[in-house]
Amino acid sequence: MSDKPTILFVCVHNAGRSQMAAGYAQALGGDRVEVLSAGSEPKDQINPIAIQAMAEDGIDIAGNQPKILTTDAVRDSDAVITMGCGDACPIFPGKRYEDWELTDPAGRGIEDVRPIRDDIKHRVQTLLAELLPTEATA
Repeated sequence: MSDKPTILFVCVHNAGRSQMAAGYAQALGGDRVEVLSAGSEPKDQINPIAIQAMAEDGIDIAGNQPKILTTDAVRDSDAVITMGCGDACPIFPGKRYEDWELTDPAGRGIEDVRPIRDDIKHRVQTLLAELLPTEATA
């Protein structure tokens, strides 16, 4: 098993919340973490407002594609973070599970999505601080 923790972010459509969380985890965790995201019912594309909100914070998620949640993705992850789809996610012993109650950005304007983005960023920072050894966070 790798020293690098694998984090899986899951929301229903894999088009907003989980994509923003994955973007922050990749940007803030760098090569110290493996980051996956998926949805129980993925959309065809990422929410353009989520892309815009992340771009405002210097993170490009425009090239990402929504993906279907698989049992393998859950099994291969050390931490599974769900956002409004907890029942759709299979449970494996020994994994860390968290359900983040976040407003779905779908259909909302940029002014409403910014606070969701900022909440996600704070939660990802906290998660990374807990998962990564202190000497690796330099």
